[in-house]
Amino acid sequence: MDIPGDKRLAAAVVMDDEGRVLLVRRSETEKFLPRVWGVPCGKLEPDESARDGALRELKEETGLLGEIVRKVGESSFVSEYGGHEVKNWQENFLVRPLTRQITLPRPDQAHIWLARSELTTVDIDEYNLDIVDQAFTSS
Repeated sequence: MDIPGDKRLAAAVVMDDEGRVLLVRRSETEKFLPRVWGVPCGKLEPDESARDGALRELKEETGLLGEIVRKVGESSFVSEYGGHEVKNWQENFLVRPLTRQITLPRPDQAHIWLARSELTTVDIDEYNLDIVDQAFTSS
């Protein structure tokens, strides 16, 4: 998925042994979707694989170590940066947590483990909801 000029991202849908998914609430100081709940995700480093990027983002955003179970899908969206339209391409992975202690980078962030039926009880956007659904519907 190497598309020159476009932003490459990866997401980690972390699911525990009980089938609950980890969601993290973004800081209120974020420019993009402040205080919205979502899965750990972010931009890939140059020459970084999407698998490695998903695990790195998971560690940076939650302190968790994880193991890729499988790729569950892809997502895309258009954003604006510096007055230009940017196409964002994201690979989404189901991840099994290898550690349990969650450490969030900002004090106003929060995390929660939710069953699929509980996902709409928090302020999660449709994009992140779709990523989580990919993990539940892929096989």
